[in-house]
Amino acid sequence: MHEVFENVVRFEETDAQGIVFYGNYATFQDETFTAFMEAIGYPYSEIEEHGWDVHVVNLELNYRKPAEFRDTLHNAMRVTAIKESSIEFAYECRNDAGELLVEGTVVHVAVDESGAPTRVPDEFREAVAAFQDEPPEPV
Repeated sequence: MHEVFENVVRFEETDAQGIVFYGNYATFQDETFTAFMEAIGYPYSEIEEHGWDVHVVNLELNYRKPAEFRDTLHNAMRVTAIKESSIEFAYECRNDAGELLVEGTVVHVAVDESGAPTRVPDEFREAVAAFQDEPPEPV
């Protein structure tokens, strides 16, 4: 898994218990996705120029340990599978001590300009395989 996004917990991201509000991890995961896309040479801001886009269709997060105000979070992501039109990602968030705080998955579906599912482009598949130490599951 590649760490691609680091953030420091802001006060506004904590709740009444003084820990990161669970819903904020969806935002952290999304920021990690954006950083992952940049790291493999597919900046999300330019993906539509390649004739496709992605929509999130599933997100699962499992909370293992809380983070608090001013903690530094290390967010990592990798593609676990690329199917015909879907891309499955694994996500992890750890603290400075390397302790696992949150882990989960997110599934994106590739869509064309009309919003209909489309095949994940071969160039994207190749970029993922070149970036990751462990390739995604074969289709």
